[in-house]
Amino acid sequence: MSIPLLYNTSLMAMATTLTYHRHLLPSKPLSFSLSSTSAQQLVSNSDKWDPQSFNFDSTEMKKFETPAIEVSELEDIPDQWRRARIAWICKELPAHKTPTMVRILNAQRKWLRQQDGTYIALHSMRIRENEAAFRVYKWMMQQHWFRFDFALATKLADYLGKERKHLKCREIFDDIIDQGRVPCESTFHILIVAYLSSPGPSVLDEACSIYNRMVHLGGYKPRLNLHNSLFKALLGKTQGSSKHFLKQAEFIYQNLTSSGLLIHKDIFGGLIWLHSYQDVVDMERISALRAEMRSRGIKESKEVLVSVLRACSKDGNVEEAEKTWSKLLSINHSPPSQAFVYQMEVYAKIGKPTKSLEVFRKMQEQLGSTSVAAYHKIIQVLSKSQKLGIADSIMSEFINSGMKQLIPSFIDLMGMYFVLGLHEKLESTFLRYREVCHPNLTIFNIYLDSLVHTGNLNLAEEIFNEMRGDVVIGVNSHSCNSILRGYLTSGEYVKAEKMYNLMRQKKYDIEIESSLMERLDYVLSLREKVVEEPIRPKLTPEQREVLMGLVLGGLQIIRSDGKRRSHAIHFEFNEESRIHSILKGHIHDKFHEWLGSHDDIPSSFTTISQSYFTFYADQFWPNGRPCIPKLIHRWLSPCVLAYWYMYGGYRTSSGDILFRVKGSPEGVVSIVKALKVKSLNCRVKKRGRVFWIGFLGDNATFFWEVVEPFILDDLKDLLIAGGHSDGSLETQCINFDSGSESDEKNSGYSDTDTS
Repeated sequence: MSIPLLYNTSLMAMATTLTYHRHLLPSKPLSFSLSSTSAQQLVSNSDKWDPQSFNFDSTEMKKFETPAIEVSELEDIPDQWRRARIAWICKELPAHKTPTMVRILNAQRKWLRQQDGTYIALHSMRIRENEAAFRVYKWMMQQHWFRFDFALATKLADYLGKERKHLKCREIFDDIIDQGRVPCESTFHILIVAYLSSPGPSVLDEACSIYNRMVHLGGYKPRLNLHNSLFKALLGKTQGSSKHFLKQAEFIYQNLTSSGLLIHKDIFGGLIWLHSYQDVVDMERISALRAEMRSRGIKESKEVLVSVLRACSKDGNVEEAEKTWSKLLSINHSPPSQAFVYQMEVYAKIGKPTKSLEVFRKMQEQLGSTSVAAYHKIIQVLSKSQKLGIADSIMSEFINSGMKQLIPSFIDLMGMYFVLGLHEKLESTFLRYREVCHPNLTIFNIYLDSLVHTGNLNLAEEIFNEMRGDVVIGVNSHSCNSILRGYLTSGEYVKAEKMYNLMRQKKYDIEIESSLMERLDYVLSLREKVVEEPIRPKLTPEQREVLMGLVLGGLQIIRSDGKRRSHAIHFEFNEESRIHSILKGHIHDKFHEWLGSHDDIPSSFTTISQSYFTFYADQFWPNGRPCIPKLIHRWLSPCVLAYWYMYGGYRTSSGDILFRVKGSPEGVVSIVKALKVKSLNCRVKKRGRVFWIGFLGDNATFFWEVVEPFILDDLKDLLIAGGHSDGSLETQCINFDSGSESDEKNSGYSDTDTS
């Protein structure tokens, strides 16, 4: 690349400008907030940790010590042509995107050396063009003359972290460690804050990992506000997620104690809260924390006492629960509804369901209302103790209240009737359930078991076929074993053999009585003895479409065997998303034959390695990176679009529908053109390295009409276009009417490309 010759006057003006920008470098690190996102709603209904209780006032003004960068000033460079070129590069780089930056730097490879690159990177940081500084730094690392500069890496990492660019900051952080150096305290501190300030499912795990390395590897003593911010973030998750961070929370507490720092009252409250949600509660540890609070003169708040009640309910500690209840009444004459629920559970644990019922009625009297969780708990308690009349009466009261989330109570009630052999009562309850609730696999399985048990095989077969044909319900190992048991008991051996083959294809375990197993073995032995090849599952047409939609939504394909070119599909669901929590069960059942068995479906699971997935890897993940295939226009069926929307789409608060997709501009144009052929008009916006496809206004409504038949029934209310967002689906603020973002300059792509 040719560089224009600058006249002396222009050179002096540029030097003056650079000198001016050098004075913009602050004498202390940029200020940044240590507060993390507010605590989200925990458990269900009102059972949550009060975010208002966090009011840490621990501002620390002490400056971090960072190494100084040794670099020559521009005016000290003896060669005028070199000064001119460096000045030109400093001016030109920030105006371009990454590919052009690299081309400019490559053109200077013959003469540009480390001192020159260091000056350019430092100048970019001085004028707050940290992205340009990062690109210069990464380019320097690829040159044969590069020598690691700890001071430069530290300053660049700190500046990127302050801009919340946690991935780039982490990249330089790892470079420092790879060089055998320990990052400065400032780098640890800023990187943790950057992670805490960034969205994403794993940022908290990474923040905790960096914090632990800060203590163990660096030997640093983190500041009080960092301890508090990280601890607050641990409690900002749902209780199902937060309880896994107990060891991390205890580690933060131990660091606070050993450093002699002031421990805020909510550190104690938060620890007790985390302990109370463990599967096995450590009452001794809770007692020790409460004693420590008393020794420090900290009064137990309402939240702490409710946490203690929760722990007592799991441990069955009635004596401690009653003491805690008395304390709770002394500070609050109207305890929260969940406190009554824990009281009910305590008495149920020691076999006193009547006392639980008394607490339930007392709750209705004192609060004047009843929570969904209270109904769930009392019906569960009464069902386990087989109090038929009162359980049925409260269930009717629950239904007539107009509250939702009736399914757990229907499961408890029908389970009680099945155990007692009251199959007519079970059937009437099932019919009542169908009138007021969405389909549910567990309830259908209970009813199926009842029909098989009473010998009503025709209706059982009808229900099984209904389950199998409904994508929302589906069938599982329990369903197949139940109907297989019915076939064998009734002597329907041909149907039993077909069911056995289906279960073998799905890789379901056979779980029937030994006498029935002998009949099945006999039936199978009557067939001609031929050498059978193992059944290898094949993707059905429906599975192919589902997989296509999920991959477009961000599903990952893993290459597991380079020689045989086999691949595996890694399914990952956001455990905090209500939509994903419903979708994952459906997907797990849909691809069951490709997965291992799971009692409780995890938030992520991976298929076996198979060559069937290689096609999708070649089309969508060549070289391990997401790509849009050239033939994408052939595959965008309504089913594919529906699963893309359910897995990776977004609905805004105004009811518009957005898709986020990675790939080349040409690939995005292919998608948009294919959609327009189907009369699905959309807009496109590029943001960073991703594209956003938006269906706005009436276009969103028409898109919804196309995909609705393939949307799961339980998700329709959450995904319907034009509806009001209830916060269960992430909303994105993408302005499709504005100009290109700053990082889109010279991208060669705009909305007009798709018209």
